[in-house]
Amino acid sequence: MELRKNSGDEADTFLPVEGSTEGSRGVNPLDPSARPESQGSARTHTLSEREPGDLESASPPTMEDGRQPREGRILKPRSQALEESDEPIVPMKSAKTRVTPVESMEGRGEAKGKLAPRNVRRTQGRERTPTNLERVGRKATKEKGTKFSNLMCHLKVPLLEQAYQRLSKKAATGVDGVTWSEYGQNLQARITDLQDRIHSGSYHPLPVRRVHIPKADGRERPIGIPALEDKVVQQAVRMLLEPIYEQVFLGFSYGFRPKRSAHDALDALATVIIKKRTDWVLDADIRSFFDTIDHGWMKKFLEHRIADRRLVRLLMKWLAAGVMEEGKLHETREGTPQGGIISPLLANIYLHYVLDLWVHAQRKRSARGFYLVRYADDFVMAFEDEQDAKTMLVALTRRLSDFGLELNREKTRILRFGRYARERSARLGLKVETFDFLGFTHVASEDGKNGWFLLRRLTSRKKRQRKLAELYLELRKRRHEDVRVTHAWLSTVLRGYYEYFGVPTNERVLERFRRHVGDAWLQQLRRRSQTGWHWPIAKIKRFKKRFPLPKPTIRHPWPEKRFAAR
Repeated sequence: MELRKNSGDEADTFLPVEGSTEGSRGVNPLDPSARPESQGSARTHTLSEREPGDLESASPPTMEDGRQPREGRILKPRSQALEESDEPIVPMKSAKTRVTPVESMEGRGEAKGKLAPRNVRRTQGRERTPTNLERVGRKATKEKGTKFSNLMCHLKVPLLEQAYQRLSKKAATGVDGVTWSEYGQNLQARITDLQDRIHSGSYHPLPVRRVHIPKADGRERPIGIPALEDKVVQQAVRMLLEPIYEQVFLGFSYGFRPKRSAHDALDALATVIIKKRTDWVLDADIRSFFDTIDHGWMKKFLEHRIADRRLVRLLMKWLAAGVMEEGKLHETREGTPQGGIISPLLANIYLHYVLDLWVHAQRKRSARGFYLVRYADDFVMAFEDEQDAKTMLVALTRRLSDFGLELNREKTRILRFGRYARERSARLGLKVETFDFLGFTHVASEDGKNGWFLLRRLTSRKKRQRKLAELYLELRKRRHEDVRVTHAWLSTVLRGYYEYFGVPTNERVLERFRRHVGDAWLQQLRRRSQTGWHWPIAKIKRFKKRFPLPKPTIRHPWPEKRFAAR
C-alpha cells in the first residue's frame, strides 16, 4: 500500500491510496506499534529532512486531541475531521482599524434550496454527465435489439416533477376538475404520494372525460381528456419511452415525433412527386383508427421492446380506464383515447409494427419501388405504375384487417398524379385530379413562364371554410368589444394562420382569406346599431387604413430545398 503526503503547517499525515483496504497484508504504516522505533509505545518524532520515500523519519499521525489512534482504528485526517458540508464561512476582519456598522464584511451563508442537478458540468472543460433519460436513449441506440427490463425505476419524483412542468397550464380539466395551478399548490407531497402509489401498484387512472369537436367533413371527433394526475404520469412515461422508440421508428413516419413536424412530411411528399419517377398516388385513410386499436396486439407490440411487466401493465391500465360521457361510465375494450398525452406514442408504436415495417419489407421486394409518407393515421403512397398501386391497395386492405383496422373507402382512392399527369390526362381526355394531405390541396400544375411542372399546394377548401366559420362566430360575440382589442386579436389569429399555411404558391389563397376575414369584421361592426349598417366608402377606407390586418407572408421555403438541407 502506498502513502501520500498532505502538505500543511501541521504534522505530516499519510493517507492510504484509493483502492487499499483495511485488511491488506503487510505492515500498516498508520499503526505506530508496527514500526521498529515504537515497540509498543508511542513517542513523538521531530520533523527533519529526509530522502524521498523515507518513512522512518515521518511523524506518526495524530488525532484532534493529540492522541495517537489505537491499533485497527481508521484515522480520519485533521483536514476532513473539522470539515462539514455547506457550513457558513465567517469572514475575517479587514485590516482597517475602525469598522463601522455600515461596512459589511463579505462571507457565505448556509446552503439553501436544492443541490445542483447531477448532470451539470463540474468544470468548464468537462463534459456534462448524461441524465437517466439520455442513458436510456444511448443504450437504445447502441443495442437496437435489446429489451428494457427495469424502466419503472426511473419513474421517481424528479421525472414526475419535470413532467408536471411540461404540461399545458391552460389545458382542459378531466373528470376530477383539478387544474394545473391547483395541483401545484402542494406539489411535493402530491408527487411523492403519486410515486409511492405507482411503485406499489395502487395507482389507478381515472376515466377520461369525453368531449366532441367538429371535423372538417361536418361530423364530430371524440376527444378524451385525462385527469391531471394521469397527465403527469403519462407525460413522464412518454419522456421515458420516446428515446427508446425514436431509434426504432422509420424515416417516413413524421406524426407526433420530436424534431419532426407536419411540414417535414409535406416537404418529403413534395420532393418525391417532383424528383422521383411517380405517376400514381394512393391517398389512404384509416377509419376511426384511435377508436379501433386492438388492446391484445398493442400489448404484444409493447413487449417487443419493453420487458418490464410493471410498465406494460401501467400502459394497459390507461387503455382500459374507461370513458365518462354525460355522467355515465363506458368501458373501453379497444382503442386509445384520442387527446391523451400517451395516445400519439402508442398509435405510432401500433402503426410501426402493422404498417411501417411491412411496407418497408414490400419496398425491398418491389422491382420499381414506391414511396410512403405517413403522419399518424394519414398517409400517402406514390407509385410509378398503376398496377402496383392497385396491388398495394388489395394487400394493404388485407394487412390492416388482420390487426383490426379498416381503410375508409370514401377517402381512400388511387389517382393519376405526378410530373406527366397533365399531359397524359389531356391525351386521354381526363381531368387532372387533386388530393388533400395535412390541410393542403396538392395540384399538378405548370409554371407559366417556361411550362415546367409545378406542384401547387393550396389551403384546403374544407380547412378554409371551417376557419372562416369559427372566426365569424367569434366576431359575432365580440361585436360590441373595443375595436382595438378585436384588431389585436384578429392580427394574432392571422399571423398564426400564415405561420402554417404560408408556403410558396399559396399567396393568392391567403390574400383571399384575409379579405374574407376583414369583410366579416366590418359586417359585425356595422350591425352594432340599426343606423350604422350603410357605411360610406370613404369611412370604410379610413377604417381599413387605421386598423389594417396583417398581409400574407411566405414563412416556409420551397420544399425540395428544405428537405435537402435536412
